[in-house]
Amino acid sequence: MNRKKGLLTIVSMLLFVIVLAGCSSDDKNTITFWTPLTGEDGAYMDQLVKEYNATEPEMKVKHVITSDMYTKLSTVINSGKGIPDLTIIHADRVPGYVKQNVLEPMTGILSAQPEINESNYLPQAWSTGTIDGTQYTVPLDIHANVMYYNKDLLAKYGAESFLDDNNVTVEEILSLQGKMEEGDYVVNDALLGWAMLGQLQNLGGDVQQDGQPAVNTPEMKQAYESVKQIADAGLMTPFGEDGYLMFQSGNVLFSTDGTWSSTAHAAVEGLNFGVTNVYSASPDKFTNRSSSHLFAMLNNEARTDEKEAGIGSFLEFIRQNSIEWAKAGQIVASKQVFESPEYQDYMQSFFTTDEKQIESLYIYTYEYYPYVAEVVDKYSNDIIRGNVDMDETLQTMQKEVEDKIAQGSTGAQ
Repeated sequence: MNRKKGLLTIVSMLLFVIVLAGCSSDDKNTITFWTPLTGEDGAYMDQLVKEYNATEPEMKVKHVITSDMYTKLSTVINSGKGIPDLTIIHADRVPGYVKQNVLEPMTGILSAQPEINESNYLPQAWSTGTIDGTQYTVPLDIHANVMYYNKDLLAKYGAESFLDDNNVTVEEILSLQGKMEEGDYVVNDALLGWAMLGQLQNLGGDVQQDGQPAVNTPEMKQAYESVKQIADAGLMTPFGEDGYLMFQSGNVLFSTDGTWSSTAHAAVEGLNFGVTNVYSASPDKFTNRSSSHLFAMLNNEARTDEKEAGIGSFLEFIRQNSIEWAKAGQIVASKQVFESPEYQDYMQSFFTTDEKQIESLYIYTYEYYPYVAEVVDKYSNDIIRGNVDMDETLQTMQKEVEDKIAQGSTGAQ
């Protein structure tokens, strides 16, 4: 090894260890709280933590925004040093982490804080943390793939009736073929992989069968064939173009991006928009592929009973006071918040208006779901655009997932 390069590597490793030590839970009077919230949502969480600390709790919370958090969590788990007292993880990480035995159950916290219970949260956000009857997480939100619409373009093209049942179908989209002015499109390809996984549910499919990955299936093919019709008809934004920005520029009727995008869309002057469910290949069902930010505790012998009690107090504060999190465009999981009059002022309140809307927020909990999502995101645009053979690519996707599973790792990694 080049000596200079070797010294640089050693220095980098030492700096990384120092950073982890600075973020550790050594302070017995402070709860160290790691999150992967590197975007604007990190500022909203900072504000929530600030408001909590202003109540002068016995244990204050230190929010540490951690880029590449899952890699760093793996490092501290393996070393047993610098493990944070509390983290936010995504729903699809829970099954793998439980299998690896790295999550501490929330049993003590639920006992000390009786209002933190299933009946006080969105059901699917709560249940994603339930494994074999044990609760490992407490939910903060659901963040979903949703569909924004341009009100002015809907009127221009006489498509307002598409929204009558809150289920815009592929058939309705295809009815606009030949009617669009040059430069205008019906739908973009934002979060296309997410939209495809929603179609899979609409058509009765799933990403697993009897615990085995199920990518190359008739339902998945049907989902791709259905949406490919939109691109073939010239109604989807061009391949390689930024369909998200095209929606903000006023050239797209429907944008299939995320709940969190509402704040960015609202900042665009003159953009007259609303929100509804992602388009569906079925006239009978709509699904908004979703995930959830969840509070979790990694196994850590250094975490004291006092700190666990402090974490419980913080989570109860969040349950009652997370209206601030709605400003980030998220669907707040706490029933007390999403049923409040104040929450109804936020666009995403649409998705908690009734049981059918709540049920549309579908969270995949298959252990190897992250691998499935990865290949769906990787290949969907090429399949939809006809750049690759659909049957061959579905076989490739299936094999890539199976190969990763065979390597012996879990989806959490």
